[in-house]
Amino acid sequence: MNVLLINGSPHAHGCTDAALQEIAKALNADGIETTIYHIGAVPVGGCVGCGGCAKAGHCVFGGPVVDVLPLVEKADGIVFGAPVHYSTAAASMLGFMHRLGYSAGRLLAQKPAAIVTSARRAGTTTTLDQLVKYPQFFHMPLVNGSYWAMVHGSNAEQVMQDAEGCAVMQELGRNMAWLLHCIEAGKAAGF
Repeated sequence: MNVLLINGSPHAHGCTDAALQEIAKALNADGIETTIYHIGAVPVGGCVGCGGCAKAGHCVFGGPVVDVLPLVEKADGIVFGAPVHYSTAAASMLGFMHRLGYSAGRLLAQKPAAIVTSARRAGTTTTLDQLVKYPQFFHMPLVNGSYWAMVHGSNAEQVMQDAEGCAVMQELGRNMAWLLHCIEAGKAAGF
């Protein structure tokens, strides 16, 4: 089994990555392989509703939305991570999610998903509220920890000092692993 963790931050090794690394450690400890995909620092535009993906089978504008498709197809579960920018999700992550959902929503269906966010101080609940709608729309069971899936800090080192946030990330990883093992057991039993 494999979980794809998507880093929607412009910083490859910043706060969002630190949160995703904590989730990956917990998943790996439960025998789940992980892949972290960074959407990059180049701006990702939103969907323009051109419909070109219906003919091409993928977003015609390319970039990370198309590059990630083999990983999405292979994944048994997906974690979407985004930093807070001006009290909302980073614009590139929103554009990425719009285009991925519109052009490849069929690849997301029925895969467990989680949303995580990082911020220096505030805006995390708004960001979680924004991003949680995508998995719900695509019939993805939502996985969480025991509290809001957020970490706080100005850099990765500070995030690692957020003991409660890191504990929630680890629990989220364990919960994702549990659900994936349950799904696997159900498939083995013929469900």
